[in-house]
Amino acid sequence: MESKKTPQTDLTRWSSTFTNLGLVISISAVLVAFEWKAYDDFKIKDFSNQSEVWDLPEIPNTIQEPPVPPIQVPVEIIIEPDEKFIDEKTNQIFDIDYNESEELPEIVLSAPPIIDDPDEIKDFVDKQASFVGGMEAWYKYLQKNLTYPNQARRMGIEGTVIVRFIVNTDGSIQDVEVLRGIAGGCDEIAKKVIEESPNWNPGINKDRPVRSRMTMPIRFKLN
Repeated sequence: MESKKTPQTDLTRWSSTFTNLGLVISISAVLVAFEWKAYDDFKIKDFSNQSEVWDLPEIPNTIQEPPVPPIQVPVEIIIEPDEKFIDEKTNQIFDIDYNESEELPEIVLSAPPIIDDPDEIKDFVDKQASFVGGMEAWYKYLQKNLTYPNQARRMGIEGTVIVRFIVNTDGSIQDVEVLRGIAGGCDEIAKKVIEESPNWNPGINKDRPVRSRMTMPIRFKLN
């Protein structure tokens, strides 16, 4: 059976009208709120013509000034004449007795002085430096102090190590270096045996001991 409604009792016929009316009222209220101006109630105060004086608290000065240094009295400077100063110094240094009647002996040079630098190292001298006791003593020293390195012995290394060093005027040894080595530890042993050797006879040049450079071969051979 079909239901029948009368237009007077239909509640939904005005719903769309009220909805649109509400939207129009809401949008109008938002626009009015954004366009509303309140400048009439807000006034900017002008301080340019203000005659009132503000009382500000006084802030004490916290910067401490350094104390004034005491005044130093200048030291009195006594200026003496140069002649007096020179005479006093001269009398103190050269106060000796001298007899003018005594004649000083005349010094005659038989030859021009020899200018020789004691620190100069010479490669060639009149008499070469030598081990104390000669070469036989040198060979005995090597047999007693020279050891064959184990590494060279295992590797079968043989050969001659050439060592260069300096013999000073007192016979001491200095600046030992290996010119030609054979490795296997032989170079270090040869250098050590030279460094630990006793003093030598220094080289002689013009009847004076000088520092001279020596070159010594040390041979390593397996039996």
